[in-house]
Amino acid sequence: MNRIICLLLLFLVLSCDSDRAIRNPYIQEIGFRFDLNLSLPLYSPLTNPGSPVYIGLDGVGNRGVFVINAGFDQFRAFEATCPNHPPNSCSTMEIDGQNAICPCEDYEYSLFTGQQFNVPEDDNVYYNLLEYRAVQSGNSVIISN
Repeated sequence: MNRIICLLLLFLVLSCDSDRAIRNPYIQEIGFRFDLNLSLPLYSPLTNPGSPVYIGLDGVGNRGVFVINAGFDQFRAFEATCPNHPPNSCSTMEIDGQNAICPCEDYEYSLFTGQQFNVPEDDNVYYNLLEYRAVQSGNSVIISN
């Protein structure tokens, strides 16, 4: 019986992953929930795949959230704060087609994947967009963190 317990404990210890996700030091991860009604004219572009909208309401993300209809009833939501420098007067990104652009350094990110397109070739660490949960429920999309 002791051998079984020892083997189980050994298995549990070895199966634990010590790798932790690298957190972005520039963006505070806050908790929020926002129900986005697709029937409202402001959010009606989201009924078409590939169409993003910006939600800049207080309490929705740090500086707002970008939401895009990624097709096949999938929605993606990303923080609108540029992830690669401390927040400042120019760090709220802007939509450019299906991408987000940081006006500070012209960093460009995909609103389908959150990945940065133009990563500088230097020794610095660069971050992709901070993604939030986006779940469709009927005619609403619930954005939360």
